[in-house]
Amino acid sequence: MLHASRSLWAAATNTHVIASGRGGTGVIVDAPPDGAGVVDLLSANDITPLALLVTHGHVDHAGGAGDVVRRTGVTAYVHPDDDFLTHDPGSQLRRLFGVLPPGDFAPPERYEALTDGDRLDLAGFEIEVRQTPGHTPGHCVFHIPQEGVLFSGDQLFAGSVGRTDLPGGDQQALWDSMRTRVMDLDDEVRVLTGHGPETTIGKERATNPFRGFWVE
Repeated sequence: MLHASRSLWAAATNTHVIASGRGGTGVIVDAPPDGAGVVDLLSANDITPLALLVTHGHVDHAGGAGDVVRRTGVTAYVHPDDDFLTHDPGSQLRRLFGVLPPGDFAPPERYEALTDGDRLDLAGFEIEVRQTPGHTPGHCVFHIPQEGVLFSGDQLFAGSVGRTDLPGGDQQALWDSMRTRVMDLDDEVRVLTGHGPETTIGKERATNPFRGFWVE
């Protein structure tokens, strides 16, 4: 598996792309409000994208989805429980900056709906969708069993977890999701996060300072 990532936009959001190799088709995970940066990442690795998987509706992960779709023609996917966020990314930007900054922040014309338990066959990968409410109601992580990889969005970070003090956040739901939808994976699984460096399930199981909250 070819994996490339780039930290983009003001929130230093990790956009990931995966493919079987250079020159092949691939999948994008998350699109911050920097469509040009996402396209540059694709071009640098000679990847033709087929799909954009959005982990959740916060603007730093979905605010560039429409721009990326219009630039590349990919199909975008998100869980509909986050529609209240993805349908108007501009409102989130106005809350952050007071005004709408320049750029193309209009959402895609439509999203394909993700459902917990979906198995998506994209670019030669079977991608398992695991809904992990807590950070947002529709937050999803994407597990690729044959590659031993989990795209965790803002569910799990190296040494931390997602915040739950924004609209739709639920701390108990986050702990439940961690216990039943993330920490049931093998220790060797690589965790490719939405912010910061990658980690592994085993490392976070052993050292994450919040681990006591999800242990039964």
